[in-house]
Amino acid sequence: MSEAAIDPTGEIVRCDACPVLCRIRKGKAGACDRYANHDGALVRLDPLVVTERVLARDGEVVPFLEAAPEWDGKLVAEPPVFVTGIGSGTTYPDYKPAPFIVATEWQGVDTVTVVTEGIFSYCGVKVKIDTDRHLGPEQAAVRVDGEPVGHVTTAEYGSQMLSLGGVRHLVGGSKREGTVTCAALLALCNGEAVDLAIDGGSTVTVQAGKPPVVDGEREERMRVGCGSATIGIFARQWLGHADEVIVVDDHITGVLSEHQAGRFLDMRPGGIRVRGRKSTPGRYFQVAEPGSGWGGTDVTDPLAIIEKVDPKTAWPGERVLMVSTTGEDSAYFELDENLRFVPMQMPEPLQVVVDRIGENCEPALCTVLFMGGAGGSLRAGVTENPVRLTRSVQNLITRVTVGGAPAYVWPGGGITLMADVTRLPANAFGYVPTPALVAPIEFTLPLAAYEELGGHMGAVRALDDVLAEHPELRREAGRPDNPWPYDPLGKR
Repeated sequence: MSEAAIDPTGEIVRCDACPVLCRIRKGKAGACDRYANHDGALVRLDPLVVTERVLARDGEVVPFLEAAPEWDGKLVAEPPVFVTGIGSGTTYPDYKPAPFIVATEWQGVDTVTVVTEGIFSYCGVKVKIDTDRHLGPEQAAVRVDGEPVGHVTTAEYGSQMLSLGGVRHLVGGSKREGTVTCAALLALCNGEAVDLAIDGGSTVTVQAGKPPVVDGEREERMRVGCGSATIGIFARQWLGHADEVIVVDDHITGVLSEHQAGRFLDMRPGGIRVRGRKSTPGRYFQVAEPGSGWGGTDVTDPLAIIEKVDPKTAWPGERVLMVSTTGEDSAYFELDENLRFVPMQMPEPLQVVVDRIGENCEPALCTVLFMGGAGGSLRAGVTENPVRLTRSVQNLITRVTVGGAPAYVWPGGGITLMADVTRLPANAFGYVPTPALVAPIEFTLPLAAYEELGGHMGAVRALDDVLAEHPELRREAGRPDNPWPYDPLGKR
């Protein structure tokens, strides 16, 4: 609970959990919906969340205490719960110790976990969208309700990438831009769907852990690879059933008989030249413009990428398969006496391989990674000498988690971290109307190391005392795929 200046009448409570300093009337909540005035006292509306350790037993995941029937109700050496930052409150600006500094024992070592909800003006999300479709040009603005909230960044293998949020969108533009950006980040981090519009490109609905919806169409497959990779994977399975296979791809279109895989199989050159810039044999760049057609190009008729047929090399009756990198688009042709493409019914052996391309595609999903800089004043809630905390994190002495979930801490200066939002408990993120996101964060380290870095030793409380003082707390089973926060190796 934050300290507050309380009106003697109890009608108004001032909350100092953030710089907004809301004056909250009795029975009302503050601007962030996290604190309220209950009969003249400032109370936190969301309960403190602790995650319960789970173990595998007889092939099933069960609570730690259920798996340890000899437990006598006292705190065990390997703690059964982990106090997360969710619902813990905040000390921002951090001129006092963090809301919870919890001591316990792990495998014979006295440890401490510093728990708080950080207020992040320097934060955003990185969004990975599994789709072959072209969403928009690099650096194009991404908008929500007409306001710029981020931009398209470099595409990765089989995915389009967006960078959303950041301090310039939160506080560097108009007030409405900051408010819309904060609301979009909050929704994405809490697993809600958000509609995004990309300048010069598509509209896309993004929701963490769900398939993307691009221009109203739900994506199902992430491509098996680029056109060249697809040739390499399936070349042997096409041998004897097709004389030429062209895998259409916005990045690298593959031509089987020219490709090293075709040469390895001693395939006869097909004599069919595709448009674009030839790279190495059988690999072509820029065969078409980016789009939502075959293989992420703007092509809807695959023959549009054919530049010429060499009469000295091609032959009547040549069997040609054209297919996309997901197998969702495919066509089969045979060359007639004039070496023109004649559409034919797909032979069953080729259909089997086309279907196998689809079978080898991963399900298309959206991934949302929260990214924030924790190198600011929240460190003062941990220690009086903040640089020591930064160095302790960088030296892997202090482990950082976000709502009990693992976090990746970037090398280099500061504490810049990323966490997969689907690995946190539900509704783990909040906001303040400055605007900024509120995210749970925990620092766990040996008690001796905490004392050495100048930690607030007078604020350390035993885990069992914290649990006893907060009977209203919410217990949630830890995710089985998350390492237990006390264990750096992730052992269960």
